[in-house]
This record gives sequence, C-alpha cells and structure tokens, in this order.
Amino acid sequence: MTPFDLTGKVAIVTGASRGIGKAIAGAYAQAGARVVVCSRKAEAIESAASEIRAAGGEALAAACHIGDADQVQAMVARTVAQWGAVDIVVNNAAVNPYFGTLLAADEGVWRKIFDVNLMGYLRVCKAVVPHMQAAGHGKIINVASIAGMVAAPGLGVYGVSKAAIIQLTRQLALELGRDGITVNAIAPGLIKTRFSEVMWSDPGVAEAITARVSLGRLGEAEDIIGAALLLASPASDYLTGTVLVVDGGLTARW
Repeated sequence: MTPFDLTGKVAIVTGASRGIGKAIAGAYAQAGARVVVCSRKAEAIESAASEIRAAGGEALAAACHIGDADQVQAMVARTVAQWGAVDIVVNNAAVNPYFGTLLAADEGVWRKIFDVNLMGYLRVCKAVVPHMQAAGHGKIINVASIAGMVAAPGLGVYGVSKAAIIQLTRQLALELGRDGITVNAIAPGLIKTRFSEVMWSDPGVAEAITARVSLGRLGEAEDIIGAALLLASPASDYLTGTVLVVDGGLTARW
C-alpha cells in the first residue's frame, strides 16, 4: 500500500476524451481506481475508456455535457449505481471560443465560457458532494490555469473564468473540510493539447513562451499526472484549498 495507491476508489474525470483529462484518467486507472471517462461525445469517450480497459484498468464511458445539470445528475447517478460511490472528481472540461480583449467580448461569449468553465464545475460538485458527505470523505480537483493567476494577452475572458475556479476551490475547501472532503486546484501552464493548439502551433508564440519557461520546454499532458495523483491520493489528506502550479517555472519568471 503506497500513499499514491487508488485501489478501490471511484473517480470521475470530465473532459477526459483527450489531452489533460485523458492523461489523468489513464493514470488513475493504472493506480487502481475505477474511472468514469466523461465528455460530450460518446464515440470519443468510448475510445478513451477502451484504451484504459486494454491496459488492464476499469473504465466506464459516460457521455455528459456539464453545461446541462440534468446530464450531470444522470452521469453521477449512473456512476453510483454501477460502482456504489464517488471518491474522486476531476473537473477538467472547459471551453475557450474567444481570443481577444475583455471589452470587445460580447455577453454571449462571457455566458458561454462561464456556463461551462465555472458553472459546469459547480454542477458537478453539487451532484457528487452528497455522496461524498455520506461516505465521510472525498477528493475534488479543479483544473484551473495560470491564466487565472496572471494576465495573458487575448485570454482575458478565459482567465477570469479560471480565476473564479481558483476562488471556488478555496471557498469549497472551507465549506466542505469538516465533511472530510478536500478541494484543490491544478493550474497548468501552456500544455501541448488540442485545446491550446492555437497558441503552441504558432512558432512565434510558442518560441516566445518557451523562452520564459524555466525548464526550457512547453508542457505535455503527462506532466500534469503527478499533481493529479497527489491530490487524489491519501498523500494529500491534509492538503486542501490550495493551487498547485504546474508550468515548468513560467510564472516564476513572468
């Protein structure tokens, strides 16, 4: 039994069909957890779940749009019906349909980004917390971003939503701590996934950002696994309300 063992635990990972979410789901399965792979597109999550099963893990593919409260409730109910519990939740699903200044963004953009990036996380928390309270324990991990901690050109609306997630994390940590539930966040830097491709695929932008990264390279989805395992495991039982920055030292030199 190691501090990072997740044997017997049930974990829900949203936005798990690719990128950071997929990497975390796979790592949790390797650590012994039964993993609910959650995203909007059924075909994509079934593919991700099949990869976990092929590697010897247990995975359930659950199509769910976290912008829809009924779908979220149904996904959690299905999880509990099949595996009897929800021990770990990783809120990772996010959108960013806009690149530009804050004041130029219309209200529709603000509503769309906040409805998924903030309210989606809240919907998932509302659905799982009663089960965690009944069990007397739980781990909630919110994927934020360094864009929620420092200003970044063009990412203002997205960054404000991620700043809200950081505060949501702290507030929930305060409110749920006596129930045995820890709530923490991970703030990745620029990670090379399809979600951030508009930035790292531009040689000029990628070079400019890489020059500021202390480790001298952009991140990969696998670079987030260590923080995600820590926050899901018994090793972090006395850690709550905190934000783990995983950015290769980018914000240390910003």
